[in-house]
Formats: sequence, C-alpha cells, structure tokens
Amino acid sequence: MQLNQLEVTAETASKLGLTEEEFDSIVKVMGRTPNFTELSIYSVMWSEHCSYKNSIHWLKTLPREGKGLLVGAGEENAGLVDIGEGLGCAFKIESHNHPSAIEPYQGAATGVGGIHRDIFTMGARPIAALNSLRFGNTESDHMKHLVKGVVKGIGDYGNCFGVPTVGGEVYFHPCYNQNILVNAMSIGVVNAGETVSAIASGPGNPVFIVGSATGKDGIHGATFASADLTEDSAQDLPSVQVGDPFQEKLLLEATLEAIKTGAIVGMQDMGAAGISCSTSEMSAKAGTGMKIDLDKVPTRQQDMQAFEILLSESQERMLIVGIKGQEAALLEVFKKWDLECEEIGEVTDTGMLEFFQHGEKVAEVDAHSLVLGGGAPVYQREYKKPEYMKKISQFNPNSIKKPDNYLEVAKKMAASPNLSSKRWIYEQYDSMVRTNTMTTNIVSDASLVRVKGTQKAIAATTDCNSNYVFADPYTGTMIAVAEAARNIVCSGGEPVAITNCLNFGNPYNPEVYYQFVQAIKGMGDACNKFGTPVTGGNVSFYNQSVFKDKTEPINPTPTIGMIGVLEDYKKAMTLNFKSAGHQIYMIGTPQNDMGSSEYLRSIHEVGLSPAPKFDLDEEYHIQFNLKRMIKKGILSSVHDVSDGGLFFALLESAMPGNLGFQIETDGNFRKDAYLFGESQSRIVISVREEQEDELLNYLNAHNVPFSKLGEVTDGEITVDGEDFGAISGWKTNYDTLLNNIMESSED
Repeated sequence: MQLNQLEVTAETASKLGLTEEEFDSIVKVMGRTPNFTELSIYSVMWSEHCSYKNSIHWLKTLPREGKGLLVGAGEENAGLVDIGEGLGCAFKIESHNHPSAIEPYQGAATGVGGIHRDIFTMGARPIAALNSLRFGNTESDHMKHLVKGVVKGIGDYGNCFGVPTVGGEVYFHPCYNQNILVNAMSIGVVNAGETVSAIASGPGNPVFIVGSATGKDGIHGATFASADLTEDSAQDLPSVQVGDPFQEKLLLEATLEAIKTGAIVGMQDMGAAGISCSTSEMSAKAGTGMKIDLDKVPTRQQDMQAFEILLSESQERMLIVGIKGQEAALLEVFKKWDLECEEIGEVTDTGMLEFFQHGEKVAEVDAHSLVLGGGAPVYQREYKKPEYMKKISQFNPNSIKKPDNYLEVAKKMAASPNLSSKRWIYEQYDSMVRTNTMTTNIVSDASLVRVKGTQKAIAATTDCNSNYVFADPYTGTMIAVAEAARNIVCSGGEPVAITNCLNFGNPYNPEVYYQFVQAIKGMGDACNKFGTPVTGGNVSFYNQSVFKDKTEPINPTPTIGMIGVLEDYKKAMTLNFKSAGHQIYMIGTPQNDMGSSEYLRSIHEVGLSPAPKFDLDEEYHIQFNLKRMIKKGILSSVHDVSDGGLFFALLESAMPGNLGFQIETDGNFRKDAYLFGESQSRIVISVREEQEDELLNYLNAHNVPFSKLGEVTDGEITVDGEDFGAISGWKTNYDTLLNNIMESSED
C-alpha cells in the first residue's frame, strides 16, 4: 500500500515522534496538511537527533572562537583547525548508543564508519580513531555480550577500513546496564585549499548520489535515537544500519580523488535521516532548493516507497553537487573505483525540495524549515536541582572508616575493571596501520600520531568521569575538559580545541535537564580558560531505559574529545619511569579528599559523595608551568593523577619498564585520601638526580605547589616502609583482569 494515500493527522504525527504542537507548526509552515512522505521527512529532521531542539539554545553559549580555528561548530560536517605548514586537522566525535545497545556489532561498526565519513567528506584523510565506551555490570552475561560485540564491531570496521584506533577510554557502572554508550571519534588531515563545503550552490548544477545502494536498513534511525529504550526496543532492530568497511575504503579514495578534479561544488555524508538530511542541509546553507528523482536512486530492494528511500540510513553513501558541464569527470572517477555514481537531480533557486517518483511529485517541502537554525523548533526546558544532590551535600568523610590494611585495599581496587588494563580491548584494534601512531612504542597520557612529511604530531584524547559529573555537573564537566587538556600537556602537546559527545537522559525530566545545563556551563568556563574552542560534536539525549514502569537514566556523560599539537614529535613526553634511582615528585596540592573516587565505590560501597576538589585557576597554572618544564627538558616522566588516585598513577608509571617505587605519604593527610583520593590538578613526575636542583629551582621560582614522594626502584613497591610486593605481580593481574572477565561469559 502507498502510504501517501493515507489521511495524515496529529495521531499519525505522534506515531512518528512529533508532538501535536509540532504537527500544527508543520501545517502552518506548509499552508496545508502534509502527506505521509512529507510528514516523515519532518519527523526525522525535527527529531532530537537531527534538530537539537532541546539543546541548541545552550550549545550556542559555548566558546566557538579561538586561535587557529578554521571551521567552527555547526559550519560543516566536522571542526577544522590550522596545525601549521599549510595543513588543517578535521576532527569530530559522535554517539551510536541506542543501535549498539540493540545490535552491538553493527551499531558500533556503523558508528565508526559514520564519523570517518564526516571527516573525509570535508576532504581530509582520516589518520586516527578514538572511542569512549560505557558498559554496565561485568558479571552479567548480557553485558559481556555487548562488550564483545561493540569491541569487535569497532575493531573489524576500523581494521578493514585502514585507520588506526589509537586511544580511548572504557568505564563500567551499573547505570549503563541497559543503555550502554558508544562514542566514536575520528581525526583527519587536509592540505589548505583542498577542503570541501557541505553546500548546494549554483542553480542548474547536477546532484549525484555516490557509494552504496540504498536499502531499508536504518529507516527512522534518527527517530529511534530520540526515544527511550524499552523492553520492546528490540523490535526496532531494522533501525540499526549495516556497515561495509571495504565499500567505505573505496568511497574514501574515490571521494578524495574526485575533489582533485575540481568538479565538486559541495558534498555531504548521508548519516542520520539519509537523503532527507543531506538535501535539506546542503540546500538551506546555500539558500537554494533541489529537484530529486527518486527513481534514479540505486536501491537494494524493489518497490521501495518514497519515504523509505528518503529516510533510509544505509551506510557508505554521499550526496555530491557537481559543476554543470563537468559531470563526466566525476563519473569517470567513481567508475574507476567501481562505485555507484548516479545523477539524481539538480539544484534550483526556489528554496524548495521537490521529490519525484514514478513521474509524480511525492513531496515538496521548504529546505530552510527543516534544519537546525532554520524552521526546526527550539525549546528551553524546565530544570531543577536533582534531589539526590541533597544527599551528596550531607556526605561526611569522617564517617568513612580508615583501613586496617592498605595493601589489601590496593589489591581490591586493582580488581576493578575501571582500574585494570584495557589490553583485552585495544589489542583487537589495529593501531599500526599507516605507520603514524607513536603510542605503540611509547606510553603517554594522550595518544600521539605523527603528521607525515612534518616534524609535527597530533595529540588526542577522550575524557569524562561521569561519576564526577553526576555528583556535580558543573564541576565534573570542568574536570573533564581539564583532564583532557592535562593529558595532552603531559604528553608534550599544546591543547588546541575540543569536540564533544553529550550523553544524557530524557530532556523532559527537569533533573536531567539541570545536569545538561550545568554541564554546558562548566564546559564553557573551562574551554574559555584553556583557550580550546568547541568545534562541534553531538548531543545524545534519551539515554535511559524504561522497563516495567521503572525509568533509569544514565549518569550524565559529556565526553570531551580534545586535540593538541606537538611541534616536534621527537620531544614527546612519556609517563613511564626510566630508571631506578630517579626521584619522584608530585606537583599540585594534596587534599583530604575522597569525593566520587573508585576507592569510595569499590571499598566502602558509597555511591553518593561530592565531586573531587578542583580549582580551575590552579589547574591552569600547573599546566602552564608543566609545558615549560617539559620544553626545558627537566623531566624524565610525566603522568596525571586520575582514576584510583596517586597509588594507581605510580603503578601505571612503574609497569611499562618493570620498575617499582618507594614513597612516603604525608602525615598531614588521611593516608587513604592521600593514596586513593582523586582530587584534581596533581601530576606525578620523575627526574634524574643531576637535574633535581634545576627542577626545585623552577618550582619554587614559579610558585608551583609540589611534594617529594620518593624514588624509583628496581621493581619492588614500598609505601611508608611497608612491602607492597613486586611490580611483576601487579602487572600480571593488571593486564589479565578484563580478559579473564570476558572469557568467563557464556557464548
């Protein structure tokens, strides 16, 4: 049955995810009642996933200008910054949460494919990928199934596509038991003057669809991503796209070659909402329209209806606007790479999108009315401080009993998958392809990728401790930005800009919206301080599960993807201790603080406590001076104190070289807080004895707070004179824990 023949009502709109008020607005914009195809187009374009209708007001408050910024937030498919020598770096992070929760392998794989397309659609060649993953209870066989599927999906797609996965983060927490998070980041490099805009200018210019044929996979995927997960969500499995990395590799090479012909006006990836999105956004940006013949779109199934073709999210497809008269050049390139390249329409000057099928006009909509910043609705939701934060404010650290045995505490914490090695995960990723990756040979707080043909390297990281954000959304998000910058600085880089992936619950929940608003404010203040503008990213609401009338939102997780630049990759800084006898210091101020730490959760089972102590000015001061000390060559190793506190930072610095450490704690502080607390702005450094005086002179001259901890040993660990064992035992358990957990599942 042709659905365009159905009578369209507000009830029809409701089934497509639109409100009655939004349906009325559509009728008013169009001057008539839309047919089913037109309503379907509005339903995906006005979905949260595409329109950002509940977030755009606050997103516009984020800093969008900075040194070296070439393309900012919302201007193109990804952000672009100048890294010198006539090169730009394009980068972006996006979520693929709901699809991965339903079908982990394809959900994660197509998330990787989609974010890479955003990069090479701009003309940049992807050189690195990162990810940020959140899972639930590892004792559940279902969760182990999700972990295995997501990791294999990321690995298979990236490995086949030929872009190294160089870094990321993984956390486990019960709040993600039903709604896991899969955030994928891509980084690419492009020569000046070779970028392409996502624009449809020039009435009369031809419009091409290139890449894979269009199928029924992914229809209403944007709507699916803009709703809660329920017990019935598995029925939405057709909304999950299917990826083909080999096809994407061909598309990458063909696209970059086609750009060099000079025959392309504009180009856009077909991601969420498919043809509907790419035609409307490219037209709206240019103030033009398009006429599209859907009969010319290559399809994988026969008799696809218009709305199915328009809303399909089949992967590995692009929309290209060419230059009239130069069609042959484009056709020749895509024929060479054995890819579909079909002329399906032309640019018009009407501002309208006109779609035809079987000789009839099946839809006509105003391009501007569909898009973010155009006619799409914008809302500011009610928000209020969550009730649970009252309990957090009542937390009394004196109620936490001091341990009788610190060695046993450390061993129990080391059994947490949050603190163990993620070797089982990253060994499934090819990090060496293209031979640019530096952090396969060295270990540093950020991932380092050489820029071939130069002395430069790009430092990249993804960071967010959602426990901190849950405890205090404003401070917790500032910490996420600060830690990202700290990781880049600790690696010898200069932070440049960020992209973000904002994972939250339902925006109609006032407490969830409070978390979102405060997180945006914290992000803005921190980015302004570090001079790292926000170049774009992704908002992912509705990350909550509704099962048996119980709603479980995730902890707010505003993931920060940050890049920085090393002018000389040979001067990269590493986190590992280099030799026994080197002296160990901590810069930053110790605190009697255990807030939101892994120690409180895993040892004392305390889930409600304040965010860690954090001072933005002190953080900036320490990072500024750390950069100068690294450039002076004073330091032998640098590693930030984060999850697990000081003890686990020392372990991580000791393990790569099979070295140990002997330290004394400060009696002015609780020993558990000193060793396992996660107060911020602290960094473990080591120095050769002959440079110790130079270090101390610098620290004192520049008012950098510091304390001496002890020295590097040959392999034994000693804390306050107590033998904590050999590093070899700690390392074996550290490397094998997650592997043992995954092997214990029932497949």
